[in-house]
Amino acid sequence: MSDRFAAIVAEETAGRMSATCREISLAELPNEDVLVRVSHSTLNYKDGLAVTGRSKICRSFPMVCGIDLAGTVVESRHPAWQSGDRVLVNGYGLSERHWGGYSGYARVKGEWCVRIPAVFSPEQAMAIGTAGYTAMLCIHALEDRGVRPDSGPIVVTGASGGVGSVAVMLLARLGYEVIASTGRVAESRDFLTRLGARDLLDRAELARAPKPLEPERWAGAVDSVGGEVLATVIAQTRYDGTVTACGLAGGIGINTTVMPFILRGVTLAGIDSVMAPLTRRERAWARLAQLVPADLLGSIYRVEPMNAVPQLAEALLAGQVRGRIVIDVSR
Repeated sequence: MSDRFAAIVAEETAGRMSATCREISLAELPNEDVLVRVSHSTLNYKDGLAVTGRSKICRSFPMVCGIDLAGTVVESRHPAWQSGDRVLVNGYGLSERHWGGYSGYARVKGEWCVRIPAVFSPEQAMAIGTAGYTAMLCIHALEDRGVRPDSGPIVVTGASGGVGSVAVMLLARLGYEVIASTGRVAESRDFLTRLGARDLLDRAELARAPKPLEPERWAGAVDSVGGEVLATVIAQTRYDGTVTACGLAGGIGINTTVMPFILRGVTLAGIDSVMAPLTRRERAWARLAQLVPADLLGSIYRVEPMNAVPQLAEALLAGQVRGRIVIDVSR
């Protein structure tokens, strides 16, 4: 086991943050109870913000970025894990308060780890990653509130992105009528139709100030955009429908009224993937193992080397990335 390895490290100098790929050592890692040899990570919107410094994601410096990781346990002082176990970690403050997955090795708390389902390789687990796991949490929230395939259409906003593309795929597999909303309708039509979208909706139709109530269209929604898009979706949701909110790419504000909630009984369900309890995580990953088809999964991601993360982060925030990016930490 080499003592030195590559990592994407964010540092702050004179009030300005920068993230670069450089070597660190095992001795620099935090003193947690499970040492993982990381093979793969991912690139998410939050990673883009952290690596570019566009938002204050990293709470202390130096900080190893990357909110996801998958790999193999090398050493463990935790009773649940032993050398050779394949594990993944999503969230729990990785890249914020705790060193993350853009690193050849990571020390993490044993209670953060989830066993990689046998049907997935570490690469495939990271192709799903936080985005897919969050999509599954959204679908569980819809199901738990009684939204069924025969309830009516489900709109997925930000459908070309990580959460959205996996949500489209999973909902279609479960038999829902999926309407995919994206700002790139022409270039994404084949991609989203192949994943199971029944039809596409231009984001411009939702990215506007809505009326307090609009014609009822959606039995439910998976929203990864926020802002005006979320407000319009709420105003269009059918009686007793559920809107799940898990993202803020379109803004953190939401200008709406109580009308959809008290006249139509609409539920707005917030989805937190960072600190979700272990039982919820294990339920999501077990369901993903049942539902995700290997052929479709392979069509929604590509693998990139870790040294490309800074450039890829800029492209992601500029809206130039479709689907999922898996980061091969060894490259």
